[in-house]
Amino acid sequence: MSFVPPGSGWPEDPAEPDTPVAHTPEDVRELAKSSRTLPELTARQSVCRACPRLVEWREEVAKVKRRAFIDETYWGRPIAGWGEEKPRVLIVGLAPAAHGGNRTGRVFTGDRSGDWLYASLHRTGFAALPTSTHAGDGQRLIGARMVAAVRCAPPANKPSIDERATCFPWLVRELELIADPVRVIVALGGYAWQAIWPALKEAGYTLPRSRPPFGHGAEVEIAYGVAPIHLLGCYHPSQQNTFTGRVTAEMLDTIFTRATELAG
Repeated sequence: MSFVPPGSGWPEDPAEPDTPVAHTPEDVRELAKSSRTLPELTARQSVCRACPRLVEWREEVAKVKRRAFIDETYWGRPIAGWGEEKPRVLIVGLAPAAHGGNRTGRVFTGDRSGDWLYASLHRTGFAALPTSTHAGDGQRLIGARMVAAVRCAPPANKPSIDERATCFPWLVRELELIADPVRVIVALGGYAWQAIWPALKEAGYTLPRSRPPFGHGAEVEIAYGVAPIHLLGCYHPSQQNTFTGRVTAEMLDTIFTRATELAG
């Protein structure tokens, strides 16, 4: 089998063998909308099969593997939101990496981007450990939660427009379920910045009439009800950005230190 069966004992697996599975975009909309709790939602996210191209790719990667991980079992399923159920800070990324989250079963875990991200989160008080290597490694987020706008690893890290639309209800429902405590949202990269705006609108947040451009350190005040919320832009800690110096450890720390201040 080229993916971990739900309920088989994988650490932090949110699903059970009887968790409902979405096979179509309509299924996604219905299962997301009817999820009453965050655990129920994340379980359903983690078994979704609504995008045939992404299902084929994530399971092919899990079967073939990268030489460095040839002896490991790959997760091979969608990557659910992870972290505290009542976070003050929400971190939004693009999609899991084929040999990162798709291998380890946890968002931003097991790849170079995650190495940079978790190190900064640890320095700024949001993560218990400076590294995140695999599910069940003892890592935990403190006052924070992470989600990917698209839950499956896409070929060439580029989900299609239809795949983004299919995954959209999972993100909207997660935003709804965690809305009350959240005070800061950090968008990692321009794609996450673009993806989060329509999801916030759909989830009932009050937004400016025009969408400000993305940039590192971009800061916009939005609201949920009467509660002010701040949206922060942060360059993605991808290998390309960190190798070229476009993103430095100090730059990441500045963003998450600011998130701490705004979150109270």
